Amino acid sequence: AIAMAKQALIKRGTPNASLRLGVRGGGCSGVSYAIEFSDKVRPTDNKFDFDGLSVIVDPKSLVYLRGSVLDYQIKLMQHGFAFVTPNEKPCCISLIW
Repeated sequence: AIAMAKQALIKRGTPNASLRLGVRGGGCSGVSYAIEFSDKVRPTDNKFDFDGLSVIVDPKSLVYLRGSVLDYQIKLMQHGFAFVTPNEKPCCISLIW
């Protein structure tokens, strides 16, 4: 996931931007995951560095994402980022890119 996110930022023309991870209202469990590029870090954001990739998460989303892993999966008919969340109950998952 780190390599794919870095590649996407380079393709976007903003290799020094951050990847913003979060949750929003919606989906069958009441929340859906969000992945966005972000050129700005808010004062309340939590900032993490993974092998040169800056990842930012707002405080409310951090509660939901704690312990999660962002993976990049390549399957026969699809590929993309996927959250692996140990505390998540089985349900349909909505991913906003």
